[in-house]
Amino acid sequence: MTRLNIDTEYLTDTLEKLLHIPSPTGYTDNVVRFVSKELLKFGLDVELTRRGAIKAVRKGKRPEGARAIVSHLDTLGSQVKWLKANGRVSLVPIGHWSARFAEGARATVFTRKGGYRGTILPLKASGHTFNEEVDTQPVAWDNVEMRIDALSLTQNDLFRLGVEIGDIVAIDPLPEFMENGYIVSRHLDNKAGVAVMLASVKAMKDQKAVTPVDIHFLFTIAEEVGVGAASILTHDVASMIAIDNGTTAPGQNSDEFGVTIAMADQTGPFDYHLTKKMAELCIENDIRYQKDIFKFYRSDSASAIVAGADVRTSLITFGIDASHGYERIHLHALRSLAELVTAYVVSPVQIKRDFEEHAPLDGFTRQNVGEAEQELAVDLEEKFDDR
Repeated sequence: MTRLNIDTEYLTDTLEKLLHIPSPTGYTDNVVRFVSKELLKFGLDVELTRRGAIKAVRKGKRPEGARAIVSHLDTLGSQVKWLKANGRVSLVPIGHWSARFAEGARATVFTRKGGYRGTILPLKASGHTFNEEVDTQPVAWDNVEMRIDALSLTQNDLFRLGVEIGDIVAIDPLPEFMENGYIVSRHLDNKAGVAVMLASVKAMKDQKAVTPVDIHFLFTIAEEVGVGAASILTHDVASMIAIDNGTTAPGQNSDEFGVTIAMADQTGPFDYHLTKKMAELCIENDIRYQKDIFKFYRSDSASAIVAGADVRTSLITFGIDASHGYERIHLHALRSLAELVTAYVVSPVQIKRDFEEHAPLDGFTRQNVGEAEQELAVDLEEKFDDR
C-alpha cells in the first residue's frame, strides 16, 4: 500500500471553516486568502493568477510530466437583478441551481456600503394572505425576491442603503456535522473537495512523502460558471485529477461512501489510462470505489480540455445527495478521496512518454483488445513497419 494516513479531524475542521467563508463565483478573494495561508503553513510556495486562482507546487524528483490535483473554491450564489418598488430585490442565479432551493434561504448581499442580511422569499410568501396560492405558484427565479433586513420599503430606500444592480448575494451554508459521519450543508460542492486537497497536502508533509514528479495543487475560482482550470494549467503538467461531487440519485452509481470514479461527463470520456490507474490504485490500497457517468455535468478538467490543454484528465468524486441544494455527504468518502490522492502522487509514472509534450510513436500507449484483435493489430503494425 502507498496511501498515507489522513488527519480526518483536520479535514473536517478545515471544511467547516471553508463553509463559513462566503465565496460565490465573483466573490472569492477571502477564501483564496484562507487557502493560500493553509498552503504556506505546509511549506508550499503559492502563486496567484490576476483574479486569484491558486497554484502551489510541491517539488518531486523531476519537473517534467508533472501531476496536477484541482478543486474549485467558488460556490453557487446569486446577484441583484433589479431594485423593486417594494424595497426588495429580484435575483438571478450564479451557476446553475433551482430557485426551489433558494426559497427560504438566509443570505447576505454585499454592497458598496457593506453586507446586509436578508431572506430569499417567494413572491407569495404569506399563507394567511394567499392561502393555497403559496403552494401553486411556479418555481422560478422570477418568482422570488430578497427581503433585506434593514429599513427598505421603497426603491429609494435601497438606493440609500447602497444596494445596486449586480451586487453579489451569498447563501448561508447552514452546515451540520453529525457524529455518524454525515455532513449536511449547502456548498459542499466544492468546499469538500478543497478540504480533501488540503488534508492530502498535510499528510504528504507530515509523512515526508517523496513523489516522482512535481505535484501542482490547483484551486480555481470560476468552475460554477464554466471557466474552471482553463487558465491555471501550465504546459509542464501531463495529467490532472479533478476532485468534485458525484451525484447520488436514481439512475446513478455514485455512493456517499468510498470514491466514485467518473468515466465520462457531458464533454465525453475521461482519459482511459489515467482513469484505469485510479481504479487500480483503489484496489491496491483497499479503497472502496465505484464508477459512474454524469450526463449533465462538467468539471474543472472539462474546461481545461475545451481550452486546448493536452493533458490526461480524470475525475474522482465524493457521492453527494441533492447536489446544488441542501447537500449531504459522508466523511468516509472524503477520507477515501484523500487516501487515493496520496496513493496517486507517490505512485510511479507508468507512461514515460508523457515527460515530453510531443514525442515519436515509440512508447505510445496501447489499449486492451481481444486476443484475435490483438494478433491482427500486431500483424498490421509489423506490415506497416516493413513498408
